[in-house]
Parts: sequence; structure tokens; C-alpha cells
Amino acid sequence: MKKVTLILSILAVASLVLTSCAPKTTGGGGGGTAAAGMPDLKGRTIAVAVENAYPPFNYIDEASGNAVGWDYDVVREICKRINCVADFKQAAWDSIFPAMAAGEYDMLADGVTFKMGRAWGVDFSIPYTKVVQQLVVRAADTHTVDDFKADSNLKVGTQIGTTNYIAATETFPDKEILTYADFGASILALLAGDIDGVVLDDTAAWGFMQENPEKLKSAGEVKTGEVLAFVFPPYSDLVGAVNAALRSMHDDGTLAQMNAKWNLADPGATEIE
Repeated sequence: MKKVTLILSILAVASLVLTSCAPKTTGGGGGGTAAAGMPDLKGRTIAVAVENAYPPFNYIDEASGNAVGWDYDVVREICKRINCVADFKQAAWDSIFPAMAAGEYDMLADGVTFKMGRAWGVDFSIPYTKVVQQLVVRAADTHTVDDFKADSNLKVGTQIGTTNYIAATETFPDKEILTYADFGASILALLAGDIDGVVLDDTAAWGFMQENPEKLKSAGEVKTGEVLAFVFPPYSDLVGAVNAALRSMHDDGTLAQMNAKWNLADPGATEIE
């Protein structure tokens, strides 16, 4: 879905441990024993970083005040299978990677785009979904992606430090791409008329459309062919266990059911193997 942070920047601040001042989120998993044939983490607690600002992956439900989303459902199911306890910790996107490198988090569940070129800086799980990057506009807007390319007056925004930002600069090379701390802020700017479009993944676009019924729509695709994966500190011993759980969830249909619930695409057998 989204997100890339420059590895050189990560390593430059890797010695900094950044604490989160966000509301506490709930844990999950840890059923006492691992599922048959699964690695057993012996009830180990793993710190899982999330933004709680990226629907449908993770966000705060306004009605209940609870943290919910695909990340919560899937990570808890993973922990049931490999006997761990997920301790979800809310953090700002720009602090997540350096904090993980410094050992504050064991795992990042936040819609991170799988990139082989970054493998030496962090470790990835096998992919769990495919994404297509979209240009989201206000519902009444009639401009297409080509219109945005041709009209210098149409403003485009996205979240800073993400693959979406890279896609925006590649698609609209003649524009200054306006950046925001999170996608929620960029969507608010769009609704307020400060910008005319936001580049983000189709899954997240759907999430924000659900939160803002009849106010947003897609003007078209910007980039295709990306997959998302969980992220770990380099050489983490969690990668193999999480991959085993994801494979079992793919094989028994659980992953497809959860992806369908939250409107994520099935990654397919090629990516999951």
C-alpha cells in the first residue's frame, strides 16, 4: 500500500529511541499453545507499531473509541497460531523506522510497500496483499489523471516519506507535491479545498471513502503492481514464524476472508510463497 522511508535516514538516526505519546491500544493473541505444525513463541510479547491513522489497516473507530482494522485482526490471528501476544503501540510514521532500528518495536504493521532495495535496512515478511495507487478527488470533481498532468493549477498532496509520494512525483513531475504528516491530514486538506487530489493506495482510498461517504472518489490509477508486507528489524527471528502463520492463513482461506472483510486484494499464490 504505502510507505517508504529512506534507509540512509533510518540508519543516521537509528541510535535514537523515540517514544510514542499516543493513546494506548489493546493487545491480542497468545492462546497458550501454538497451532499444530506452527513455530511456538512460548507466549512471547511482541511490540507491534501502528499509526492508527490508515484505514482500513489501523484506525480509531469514532463510535467506540477502539483501535480497529485489518492489522489488528490479522496480527492477532498470527499470534494465535504461533503463540505470541501482540502489544500494539501507536506511533507517528516518521518515527516508526528509526524507533524499530533502535529496538523499540519488534514488528511494523502499517501497510508498508515491499521493496527489495530496502532489504538490507529492514526485513520483510512475505506479501499479504496487492495495491494500486489512486488519485483521490472530491466527489463532484470531474478532472482525470491526465487533466492533473496538464493543468498546473491542480494541486496534489500525499503523505511525506512514502511510496505514494514517489509515485506522485513520477506521475506529476511538473508539480510541487504537497506533503502531510499522515494521510488523514491530506484527506482533510482535500475536503477543505486546499488541494485538489491525494495519491494513496486503493485500499486506503476505500477506507477514507467509507469514512467520508459521498464526499470522495477516485479519478483514476496512478501506479500498479505493488505488494505490502510486514516489516521487522534486520535479522529478526520473528520473520520465519510470521511467514509460517501467513502461509497457513493463505492455505486455509483465513487470509482471503480477512482481506475480503477489509476490502484488500488477495496477493495470490505467487507472492505468498
